[in-house]
Amino acid sequence: MGGGLPAAGLIEIHGGELRDGGAVAGFAWAMAGLVLRGNEAQGKSLRGPILWIGTSQAFAEMGFPHAPGLSGFSGFSPDELLVAQASKLLDALWIAEEAAKLRELSAVFLELDGNPNRLDLTATRRLHRRGLLAGRPIFLLRQAAHAEPTAAPVRLIVSAAPASPRNTLAGPLAGTIGQPAFTVTIGKSRTALPGEFILEWNPHERAFQERRPENSRPVVSAPFLGSDLAPTAGEIVAFKPVRPAIPADHQPSGKQHPAHRRTRRAG
Repeated sequence: MGGGLPAAGLIEIHGGELRDGGAVAGFAWAMAGLVLRGNEAQGKSLRGPILWIGTSQAFAEMGFPHAPGLSGFSGFSPDELLVAQASKLLDALWIAEEAAKLRELSAVFLELDGNPNRLDLTATRRLHRRGLLAGRPIFLLRQAAHAEPTAAPVRLIVSAAPASPRNTLAGPLAGTIGQPAFTVTIGKSRTALPGEFILEWNPHERAFQERRPENSRPVVSAPFLGSDLAPTAGEIVAFKPVRPAIPADHQPSGKQHPAHRRTRRAG
């Protein structure tokens, strides 16, 4: 991620389809847990509630946030979740803009579906600017939407990933479900290159861990001052056949080079 995500301003999280709504909301709520852990590490004892804003249509499609479940997921208590439902998109944007400048809130979520015309570059600029001034993150959750120009410096496309088996002292336990996992694609970033990876969320430690394939290994050499990587046995690289080299004392025949019989040009 090129150093992580910004702790203030607008962060855009996309879901390609409506069925990804749960994964998008869960990933964003995990990000709020990271913000809470960061505040605790900095000794900030005072923390405010989280405001979740959505239109009636968005809540009808994705459902309301479940406070008891989210509290165990990220460390927030159910009393710290405030939900605002707006019948119109303009009302939801107005609530988000007014809430974005409040320092008393830990984070603001704005959940929308599709690509409404009112959510243009100007509207996202206001959200981003007010979030920066307040020093708070503004999570813009876009359900079943395609990418379009916004003021958010980061855009992530999130979907659910299969959970791995639960790890025990004896190894992975077959038939069990481990930590929740998300497939994250970097669609836009000012600090990171485009890429896709799988993250597992640990709700007890409130931390993400990247899941790597079992057969993964570095594909580049070690640092300049370090030693080179040991070659992997059993790898074969095929090249095109090369013509045999011509000996230095080989003299071409007359049939191959009839031009040798001609008279050389003087001068």
